[in-house]
Amino acid sequence: MALEQMGKGSSYYLHEEQREAIRRLSQGWLWRSEFPTWMLIAGIYGGWFSTLIFWQSLGLIPSTLLLIGFTAWYLSLQHELIHGHPTRVAWFNQLLGTLPLAVWYPYGLYRDSHLAHHHHDRLTVPTDDPESYYFTDATWAQFSPWQRKIIHLRNTFPGRLLLAPLLDIGQTLASAGRAFRDLHYKAMMMWLVHAALLAGLFVWMEGRGFSALYFVLAVSYPALALTKIRSFYEHRAADDPLARSVINEASLPWRVLFLNLNYHSVHHDLPGVPWYGLRDIYLRDKADYQRRNHTFVVGGYGEWLRQFWAKTVDVTVHPGGKTSDTHD
Repeated sequence: MALEQMGKGSSYYLHEEQREAIRRLSQGWLWRSEFPTWMLIAGIYGGWFSTLIFWQSLGLIPSTLLLIGFTAWYLSLQHELIHGHPTRVAWFNQLLGTLPLAVWYPYGLYRDSHLAHHHHDRLTVPTDDPESYYFTDATWAQFSPWQRKIIHLRNTFPGRLLLAPLLDIGQTLASAGRAFRDLHYKAMMMWLVHAALLAGLFVWMEGRGFSALYFVLAVSYPALALTKIRSFYEHRAADDPLARSVINEASLPWRVLFLNLNYHSVHHDLPGVPWYGLRDIYLRDKADYQRRNHTFVVGGYGEWLRQFWAKTVDVTVHPGGKTSDTHD
């Protein structure tokens, strides 16, 4: 893969020595074959369907825990597919990620939204970044006191796990309603395909004796909550775009589940690098990356949990490029 494909937007920050090291990695068999991603796809699909097929032998609780893990892992895989892995053929990658194993979002809508999120110079700006948690002054001023309290609660670590998925689901369903109301045919087709596939999965689950409603409440929602651990304080407003994304030195289980997206500053710097290359690049140029992202570095998700158990991250009104702080 060409370096330009790996880092559309910010690879100009790299020194020539760094560029050459990444070129050497990209020319190796592992990167060119995308073998780790193919194995990941086989493992996730095989694990998800096998757990449902054999859930009665495994038991309900072990099966539920396994399904939560595989479903959250699938969400990480969908992100990898969006960024051009394991193939450069977008429609084929979409085929690999369209099954609604995680229930809530059509792959195509997630793809379009996430690629807009990667507009490097507009990251975190609420009018341009669809994944921003910030608001404009005008939007914030329209919120009632109880709405602001909900937002502050969402911006605690427990709130991000328990409340944020519900808010996201509500926004997603509202966007589906708008698509049909306003006759946005592309979005309508995505939702219709998504609904048809989801109905087929639910019928198959029920045929295996596994309740679809139970799957939604006890598997899909917790899996979505798991992904909120990764995205907690993943971005902040800052003048330098590269300082807007965190470097989270998470432990191995989290790195595997999130496919190394904890090295988020590296991912935004080089969004085309495959998941199994992010850690290598970070460790090779660790000091340089920490300098370039203005030491927006955390030692693991447990640190966020301890720091923001009751304190909220201040991602309310976008400060217009100044680094955000926290408040009680």
